[in-house]
Amino acid sequence: MQSPFNRNKLPGLALAITMLISTASFAQSVQVKDPWVRGTVASQKVTGAFMTLTAEKSRKLVAASSSAAGLVEIHEMKMDGGVMRMRPLTGLELPAGQPVELKPGGYHVMLMDLKQPLAAGQMVSIALTLEAEDGQRSTISVQAPVRPLSQPAGTMMHKH
Repeated sequence: MQSPFNRNKLPGLALAITMLISTASFAQSVQVKDPWVRGTVASQKVTGAFMTLTAEKSRKLVAASSSAAGLVEIHEMKMDGGVMRMRPLTGLELPAGQPVELKPGGYHVMLMDLKQPLAAGQMVSIALTLEAEDGQRSTISVQAPVRPLSQPAGTMMHKH
């Protein structure tokens, strides 16, 4: 009787399983703390997602996506000649062991072309793509609650 397994395909299967396990452990090496998304009003098509990311080993946040938005980018806001400016980033460094805060007025994930308004209490799924120093990429999934638009950002993100 012939085995249902093709012996020539077993090494490939073992490699795929090993890659899946290493990708899962790669993604788990980044801790996501206090994710949230700012709520919107009916006609609003953009909002921000915020969280704190801590990588066990140096990583770079290189992309993000969400089914709630048509376009998702990593952004930075900073003062430039006395004017607050926002710009997209090609990547955000996550130094080993150092928390990187994505917060209003700083780094954040920008959700654009929203498919519907986001109300307080809803959950938004966000996929974060991370890159290791060797170029290996992995994606982690984040569930972020929507917080009220009227709630001041400062009370949600940090102590004064």
